[in-house]
Amino acid sequence: MKKEFNNLIEAVEAQGNKSFIIFDMDGLIFDTERTFMEQLAIAMMEKGYTLTREKYTETLGLGGERLKRIMYETYGDDYPFEETSRIAMDRIRKILESVGLTIKPGIAELLEYLRQKGRKCAVASSTHSDMVEEYLEKSNLRKYFEVIIGGEKVKMSKPEPDIFLLACEKLGCSPSEAVVLEDSENGVRAAVAAGIKVVCVPDLKEPCKEVYKMASAVVRI
Repeated sequence: MKKEFNNLIEAVEAQGNKSFIIFDMDGLIFDTERTFMEQLAIAMMEKGYTLTREKYTETLGLGGERLKRIMYETYGDDYPFEETSRIAMDRIRKILESVGLTIKPGIAELLEYLRQKGRKCAVASSTHSDMVEEYLEKSNLRKYFEVIIGGEKVKMSKPEPDIFLLACEKLGCSPSEAVVLEDSENGVRAAVAAGIKVVCVPDLKEPCKEVYKMASAVVRI
């Protein structure tokens, strides 16, 4: 744990005197993305469809209408988009209620460190803000975040920079005063487009080398 914590601290501090830290939820604070992919794949299989990892990673972070269009183009007009998504989300909720949340190594320690330093933190996630609030409360991390921006608050959460710009607005800072901790290719591109330095923390969605070059630092935890 100490190693991961130290690596994260070094990466954040190396970005300069940043007073505002923005976290993506999936794959960094919570290990929910792999669970969602597994449950969505099962729900789709039950309906006669096959979800590949490539297709799943291609659609991560997209807004609802664009995601629907891609899924219909891939699987046909009869694809039960709403039903499979609802089934997957219901199953994830039950899993989380039964086994709790998995906080990535070093993240809780990083948040406490940032609080002691007086840094303000936000979550900017394509997940609905109500669910983000629920996860934060269950994991006892809500106290660390002043701002929660969910994907429903912007037309396109990623890869457009809207969600990070909104987080900066709510935090009362400029993009140059913030740093984003992200794990996805779309998220890194969005943060860079917003003019925010990025610490990339890859997990399920292993970004391409081009994305590593866009990020200010890469930390594997």
